[in-house]
Amino acid sequence: MNILSIDIGGSNIKATILDADGVPISEYGRMPTPDPANPENVLELIRELVQPLGEYDKISVGFPGYVKNGVIKTAPNLGTEDWEDYDLQSAIAAMLDKPTKVVNDADLQGIGMVSGQGLEMMITLGTGFGTALLLDGKLLPHFEISHHPIKTDKDYDDYVGEKAYQRRGKDHWNYRMKKVLAVLKTVFNYDRLYISGGNAKNLAIELDDNIIIVNNREGIKGGARLWAHE
Repeated sequence: MNILSIDIGGSNIKATILDADGVPISEYGRMPTPDPANPENVLELIRELVQPLGEYDKISVGFPGYVKNGVIKTAPNLGTEDWEDYDLQSAIAAMLDKPTKVVNDADLQGIGMVSGQGLEMMITLGTGFGTALLLDGKLLPHFEISHHPIKTDKDYDDYVGEKAYQRRGKDHWNYRMKKVLAVLKTVFNYDRLYISGGNAKNLAIELDDNIIIVNNREGIKGGARLWAHE
């Protein structure tokens, strides 16, 4: 069983084909997220992106927002309201004629990264702030922690997302990340915390021994684990 794994991000859309163990067996495709990033444009880009990759049997998709049973509920970093209640899972399945699962992008990253032992948390530092929680390798219900207030007038996306990094600079962003990591440690008491995303490389603070910086590309391997129990 080969799985087409797609990661939809606020800046780029990426795809590769995995074998059942999550090992990539195709080139790693990457294209800038279209502007405007509405469903029609995103679907057309996915069609173009995956066409040269090869044959696959099933599809896994990570999406930057709250996803319920494959239906998009929020898409805060794609700059459009067209996604609300959009059945992306059915749309991709129909377009590519393969069984499809769509989940939150941090969930897809997390399930591909974790050790599978204990309570583990994944955060992604990209356009926004993504999170996933897993217990013994199994995804827990998704919480949009990115939209929980961390200050009176700011949620996590506002506080440490890409716009905050560009606006306030590396030093102040790291000051904020130190506060964020302290909050997560206190609230979740995780066994391990994994950090990925484009801004993970900009962390310049001391990290606890159970915090692990991981390669963003490795997370796309979660596409295979998403189907592992089928």
